[in-house]
Order: sequence, then C-alpha cells, then structure tokens
Amino acid sequence: MGYILIADDDSAIAELIADSLADEGYSTRIVTDGDLALGAIQQDYEQIDLILLDIMMPAKDGLAICLEVRSLIECPIVFVSAKSSDTSKILGLDIGADDYITKPFVVAELVARVNAHMRREKRRLKQDGGIITLGDIVIDKQNGVVRRSGVLIELSTREFQVFSYLVDHMGKVLSREQIFENVWGNTFGDLNSVTIHIKNIRGKLDPDNQLIRTVWGVGYRLVRGDR
Repeated sequence: MGYILIADDDSAIAELIADSLADEGYSTRIVTDGDLALGAIQQDYEQIDLILLDIMMPAKDGLAICLEVRSLIECPIVFVSAKSSDTSKILGLDIGADDYITKPFVVAELVARVNAHMRREKRRLKQDGGIITLGDIVIDKQNGVVRRSGVLIELSTREFQVFSYLVDHMGKVLSREQIFENVWGNTFGDLNSVTIHIKNIRGKLDPDNQLIRTVWGVGYRLVRGDR
C-alpha cells in the first residue's frame, strides 16, 4: 500500500506509529537519529512514499534533514514534533514540509492525515479518460498528444512513449536500462538511444531542464513544476 519512513528518537512513539500504520496496510521503517534518517532517505528515496519526521533528534535535527533532502524527493514530509509553537510550524512548512503534527497526538488523527496525504499523492496527476495534467502540460495518452500552455508539442512516437513512462513514474529515479527495457521492450540495445530521446524531449518541452532532472550516475527523474 505504501512505504513510510518514521524518524523519531522516541522508540516507543515510533513503534506505536508503526503498528498503527501496519494495521492500515503500510510498510514502515524506523530510524532513531538524524544521521540514520538522512542515510535511509538517501538510500531508499525511490521507494519512500511518505516521511514522518521528528524535529528534535540526536546527530541532525529534522529541519536540517528536510532542507537537505527536499530537492531529492517528491514524497510528502510530515513533521511530528513536541515543538508546538506557531513559529516552529511555519518554519517547518516554509522549508518544504507538507504537514505538521504536534505531540502529544491522537494516533487515529495521525493515521487519518497519512491516509489523506497518500490519497492526495495518487491524485497528483489528474487522470480522466487518459488525460494527464502536469502543471501547464497536458498529456493525452490515448491520442499520443502533448500540449504546453495550449500549444501542441510535436513529439515522435518514441519520444512520447519515453515521456509517458517518466510521467507514470513521477518522482522516481529511472535508470537508462529501466527506460530502455520498458519503452523499447527488450534488454539489448544502445542505451544512448535513451539519452538522445531525453535530450530531444527536453528541447521541446523542458529547455531549462527543470522538469526532467538528471541524477548523475543513476538516471533521470521527472519532477513537478511547482517544487
């Protein structure tokens, strides 16, 4: 159903959250200090669907972690903290968190908020009869048409297939091998074909390289235009 990282140095609270989320069908991982949290995010950022992040932790605090990883991940970050002042909440949201829950909290409310964020993520790409909206870009998957700000963008069939694959895996880092295997339909071929097609798509849709990001040594990641 989803993979949630729980970063909290209070193991009793972390276990309570993990057990409650497991009852909802989520997979969880608990880390108990800032360095472990940062390492887990850097290791699993392709798989993590949501992060529950305490602010006051040993080694590195949650605010610093959020600042460091926000550009790496697209998933929701929810602070769960005993710091209940409005200033702390505003700061947490300003640096990239999606929500802020103060301790002590009602477990049922925390679970409800997690469920709400997960539903919102599923709706992030609006889909209606094969139509996907991504900022000012509209993708008509059924007819193989892409428009940006209402202007038709001429993509070749293969360019459209590559772009559609990136859209279907929004926020995930995809290797050239993954793209080639899933778009071209085999595992043998010139991986430079992927590089060339990405370059062509960028030239037509993303000249500033703000939409399709290169993750050096790994592959490519399609990000939302509003982050």
